Amino acid sequence: MVNTTAAIQLEGLSKTYRQRNGQPIQAVSNVNLVVPHGQLFGFLGPNGAGKTTTLKMVCALVKPTAGRARVNGHDVWRERGAAMRQIGAVLEGTRNVHWPLSAWDNLIYFGHLKGLWGRSLARRAEQLLHDLDLWERRRDLVRTFSRGMQQKVAIACALVADPPIVLLDEPTLGLDVQAARSVKDLVKRLAQEQGKTVILTTHQLDMAEALCERVAIISRGRIITDQSVDKLIALFSEQCYRIQVAGRLPEQVIASLEGLTIEEEGGDTILTGPLADQDALYDLLNRFHALGLRLISASLAEPNLEQVFVRMVNTDGAQEDR
Repeated sequence: MVNTTAAIQLEGLSKTYRQRNGQPIQAVSNVNLVVPHGQLFGFLGPNGAGKTTTLKMVCALVKPTAGRARVNGHDVWRERGAAMRQIGAVLEGTRNVHWPLSAWDNLIYFGHLKGLWGRSLARRAEQLLHDLDLWERRRDLVRTFSRGMQQKVAIACALVADPPIVLLDEPTLGLDVQAARSVKDLVKRLAQEQGKTVILTTHQLDMAEALCERVAIISRGRIITDQSVDKLIALFSEQCYRIQVAGRLPEQVIASLEGLTIEEEGGDTILTGPLADQDALYDLLNRFHALGLRLISASLAEPNLEQVFVRMVNTDGAQEDR
């Protein structure tokens, strides 16, 4: 059934590839997802989890083995032209722009492909180049740009036709801190001021936590959670601890503490992250005592999205390997 309130609707979306030896690889497995209009949605997962393959199926670049994808009610494969007019996309790992052309010429070229011409296209191109701090380099060939600048040109080209839905796969990849901040501000404006639906994938989970209303985490091709950022973090709020001990931990101990963030501060070691229960906390404190490390404090801590992400992905992997 078509959901008329959905910008993106995925139903049982799956993709299986065949290796050279004929063995199947399940890249995406039975993904069901509904993203309403105007939402800034984070689609998160470790490398190889199926994020980019899913987005490529939404963009009709990869044909699903099973299931279907709809964009603003248009079936991606049956109504491909209408569906693609709804989307502007920047996909990580693909060449999104033409390197032999200038930044300006790329925008004009992609604007023409989307049916834009004349003064309206020129105004739109100028606005985007200013927004992304590329105006002074608009006549330079993209092949002379840094990877970060090329990424910004790709984002501008994805937005040139002012699409209602924007798919951004690792949009800050290769950008320095200042450039990444400008892209982050642009993403926020797209959703909050322009009312666009934004699907964001990123390994910068602090960025996802700051920007996204809702996230889904995909692991091994399957969605393992899909809910608001606040609710997801709240689920783990009673399992996250902050422990401070005097001195440094031995390297072999650090290597065994998966899922915990470890920092050094003023000669002390601070560990933050989720533990299964209080018994796990006491076991850890006993280990530190046996090492002769003096406990300074241990308390419940508010987790962040990165800690929740690591815990969920590790738990999923452990269950899969049983």
